[in-house]
Amino acid sequence: MVFVLMKKLLVVFGTRPEAIKLAPVIAEAKKRSNLKVAVCVFRQHREMLDQVLTTFGVEPDFDLNISISDKDLLSKGVGLFKKGKILLQSGFGLLRFLFILKRERPDLLVVQGDTSTVFLSSFLAFHFKIPIAHVEAGLRTYDKYAPFPEEINRQLLGRLADIHFAPTENAKKNLLNENVSSEKIYVVGNTEIDALLWVLDRYKNPSIEREIREDLKKNYGLQLDDTQKILLVTAHRRESFGGGLESICEALKEIAAKRDDVAIVYPVHPNPSVQKTAYSVLSGAKNVFLTPPMAYKPFAFLMNRAYFILTDSGGIQESAPSLNKPVLVMREKTERMEGVEIGVSKLVGTNKEKIVSAALELLDNQKLYTSMTGKKNPYGDGHAAERIAEILERF
Repeated sequence: MVFVLMKKLLVVFGTRPEAIKLAPVIAEAKKRSNLKVAVCVFRQHREMLDQVLTTFGVEPDFDLNISISDKDLLSKGVGLFKKGKILLQSGFGLLRFLFILKRERPDLLVVQGDTSTVFLSSFLAFHFKIPIAHVEAGLRTYDKYAPFPEEINRQLLGRLADIHFAPTENAKKNLLNENVSSEKIYVVGNTEIDALLWVLDRYKNPSIEREIREDLKKNYGLQLDDTQKILLVTAHRRESFGGGLESICEALKEIAAKRDDVAIVYPVHPNPSVQKTAYSVLSGAKNVFLTPPMAYKPFAFLMNRAYFILTDSGGIQESAPSLNKPVLVMREKTERMEGVEIGVSKLVGTNKEKIVSAALELLDNQKLYTSMTGKKNPYGDGHAAERIAEILERF
């Protein structure tokens, strides 16, 4: 008789990007007979998260239905009563999570990225001496306020984690410089690319494309004109709130006014600060299409159709090179410098003139555009989740 020792993994996430990047890991881990996988979710944006769970067929075993976010707590526009309610709900949610850890006693907690959910759940697991596996470890700007609060979260996770799944050699070097043992670091690539290629592979036939176009028209008010170049935009980072985001929106407005051959598509994040700025500056602007936050399937389709992408998102910086899409990074600093170094992305900040100049140059200079495409993606090859699952088996 052969006995197989089952290892219990508890996978925890709370945001849409975390769900996207952990879905391939969950799928690969469930293929392994000696791994038992349970999923626990904190819901920062319920509807956006549910869309991802449906797309990838992930069913949570534990749903805490809370948001661990300092957005409302730090906002001057939120009253004391609401802040107290948020603290109370979050406190009860964390207490439930403690009971889950105590009852389930997983052999390993698996987390991804750099949100407050990731840090706090790992910190609690540490108190039960539960080992922690950190997916997308080692990203750094070494400016604790940029991005805020993500940079300090991931630095703290660098101390808590027992297994570090670094996406690149640069990320590994950061960890080594922080005295993390090389035996605990594995360079595996980024699972964002696994997720994107998985979705596009399943939705690439003509009938599915017609379905997605109809979905874009019906649910997002977007009818694609194939004679126009799509410039896809995401902008929602907290450090850009106020003047930075307003400058980004003014730049988009100017680009659209100067070019009849482009359609700027901007799915607007549900954060009230983002909504207020985007709609006040861009509503009614020619060739600018503001949509609600998109489900992952139509968004992946638009990424594949875009001429280039303007973003402050980390995940898009990682996945766009796999689609040969140049990226203009609308941040002052990025922890994903590999793309900038090989020329598939360009750091343009939030300055209006710099964004407009870079976008127009990319539209007009075919040689420059070509130089930013056709290169090997420095962030991975679409097989990161397989490597992670194999390592988890051996741990």
